[in-house]
Amino acid sequence: MALLQDELKIKKIHELLKMKLALPSYQRPYSWSVKSTNTLFLDTFNAYQEGVQEYRIGSVILHKDNGRYNVVDGQQRLTTLSILLYCLGYEDLGLLREKYNQLSNDAIVTNFSILSKRINELSEDVQSKYKEYILGHCSAVQIVTNSEQEAFQFFDSQNSRGKELKPHDLLKSYHLREMNSEDENQKVKIINSWENINQDDLEDLFKSYLYPLTQWYKGKEGLGYSSSKIDSFKGIKGANIYNYAIYHKASNLYVEQFNTNGSNELLSSKLLNQFQLTQPLIAGKRFFNYTLHYGKLLEKIQKQINRSHDHDQIPSKRSGDIYIKQLYECSLLFFADRFGLESLTQSVMQQLYSWSYSLRLAMNAVYPQTVNKYAKGLHERANFGIDMFSAISEMEDPEGLKLIVLKQPDIDDNNQEKYKAVYELLCKWNGW
Repeated sequence: MALLQDELKIKKIHELLKMKLALPSYQRPYSWSVKSTNTLFLDTFNAYQEGVQEYRIGSVILHKDNGRYNVVDGQQRLTTLSILLYCLGYEDLGLLREKYNQLSNDAIVTNFSILSKRINELSEDVQSKYKEYILGHCSAVQIVTNSEQEAFQFFDSQNSRGKELKPHDLLKSYHLREMNSEDENQKVKIINSWENINQDDLEDLFKSYLYPLTQWYKGKEGLGYSSSKIDSFKGIKGANIYNYAIYHKASNLYVEQFNTNGSNELLSSKLLNQFQLTQPLIAGKRFFNYTLHYGKLLEKIQKQINRSHDHDQIPSKRSGDIYIKQLYECSLLFFADRFGLESLTQSVMQQLYSWSYSLRLAMNAVYPQTVNKYAKGLHERANFGIDMFSAISEMEDPEGLKLIVLKQPDIDDNNQEKYKAVYELLCKWNGW
């Protein structure tokens, strides 16, 4: 999508609604349910009551065409907000003057009825203040493209009816809302960095690496990452004042100050690492930095694997091969996260490769459930009782890995030939 960088910004609702917004012909009908409409009212009204300085409703994607802005994504929320503001007595709403089809009109009338009832429950003074809050304190991320074709393609792929938002999209919106006190330029910079990441890679980073790792070391299930399981990455809110939260927020602030004020140069040390997979993250901008950090660390580990192994030592023809490769990458990522990338010596890589690929040799078929069971030390066919990620999380230094004694698996006869390079390497390294 050809983004207009100078129009990528955070906009207050009153600024957004004053733009020449239009509904293109390819837009799907307005169809927000009564439940979704009521949720928007409750969310914004609760934010008003709690005095939240800026409440983010998400992002709006617009196609700029001869001075008009076609709404590509965000029509449902903007139309509902317009209905809500109309109920509050605000009438400068160009979007409601757009031509809607009958299905949309029916939904608008229904939601108008619901919101009117909710607003009539409020005193006139509260209505007035709530209206001003929506206009002046609620905002959205404005994203603008100048290509109708690309806008249509983007709409078609992202907004098909009934399609659930990706977990990382929900996390992006959540953490942007936590950035109330951040400078707008900082927010735009972070959004740019996020949007420049391949979204499939981003989805895979959380699903195949970060989520399993944050669960496995605790002996929990690492499968089934979805929108319902994003709480693991919501982190500690800025308003949290409990002891544990203050400790982690103070730690993050110290590391950031140390890295930015030149203290590392004064002490002739490298920049301090800010993140640990075994520690909670801090909500807001640090979530985006956390994601970028682990994405880059994973890339470095994958490059190191390519340098350290021949192609046939990392098989990838079958889906089970991919799962084993990801398990190996996970083990290296978790180890490097605890002790640093420089800790991935030849002996460390040999030990973690042996542990990961023992499962490949033992099993004719490997599924995600197979890997999940093995990662928790519960697989009967290979290294039963070795809970590798929990063990690494409790190690005080990298030498602790050498104290884990791997057991020779009961190797499937077919796999000796099918995975000959892997078999010979493990026999050589482990004296099997």
